[in-house]
Amino acid sequence: MLGFLARRLLVAILVCLTVLTFAFALTRLAGDLAISIAGAQATAADVEIIRKAYGLDRPIVEQFFDWVRRAAVGDLGQSYFFKEKVSKLIADRLPITLTLGLVGLTIALTVALPLGIVAALNESRVVDRLVSLVALLGQAMPSFWLGLILMITFGLHLGWLPISGTGTWQHFVMPGIVLAFSAIPALLRLTRSGMIDALASDYIRTARAKGLSRASIILKHAARNAAMPVVSIAAVQLGFMLGGSIVIETVFALHGVGFLAWESISKNDFPTVQGVVLLLAIIYTLLTLIADMFNAVLDPRLRAS
Repeated sequence: MLGFLARRLLVAILVCLTVLTFAFALTRLAGDLAISIAGAQATAADVEIIRKAYGLDRPIVEQFFDWVRRAAVGDLGQSYFFKEKVSKLIADRLPITLTLGLVGLTIALTVALPLGIVAALNESRVVDRLVSLVALLGQAMPSFWLGLILMITFGLHLGWLPISGTGTWQHFVMPGIVLAFSAIPALLRLTRSGMIDALASDYIRTARAKGLSRASIILKHAARNAAMPVVSIAAVQLGFMLGGSIVIETVFALHGVGFLAWESISKNDFPTVQGVVLLLAIIYTLLTLIADMFNAVLDPRLRAS
């Protein structure tokens, strides 16, 4: 188990270093940072002052390793626009994005797992086709459009839920539903296919021959084996939700990390953009690592791989 963990941890570190490198490189490929910070009306003297003030006159390799060294100890630099430490900005906004992502994943799992099991138990029947239609709608519907429809219906017309802000748990219901709707198709289809494969396995036939109840066979035996790929995709979906929450946070005016990324991009605040990209990459990698560990617990064969 320790060897399995060490291999996965090494891969996770390499992924984070790769993302860190690309985040730094892409901000530099966007153009001269000093000119972007100074603005279109700045003179050459103003640009040069800013270049020296922010250390942009140093060799690019030196800037990169300096950023890596500081990022390794949690120092992500100073925001050009907000005039605060990037680490503090992210720490203030992160709870909102994490709450939104967890709410979305909880809703997605609550809907997808039962529907996937029901579809597998009714393969090729009307119920299975209806469930497939739900998955198709979730995959095809744009998240911003669904968000606007929910806001108009439940926020403006019915007045059941607030349409913006983060004051109460009700503020996360509609954004959570929108996030969940994009994750439900993958979770549903994977649950369905996993259950179909499990129900056709020899150990399920053996369980039936022993006279075990239908509920025991489905929940204790088939669902356990079908859960392994679902765990992995759930971790990936949560990472997608956190990284893709920029649209939802903008629509619902939730000032989380996604909204911070949008503000930073629009203001050419490159240190903040780099910090957000690095943070989301670390979270995504950690989620994948946790999913691998959980799968190794469920299936001991993975530990020897």
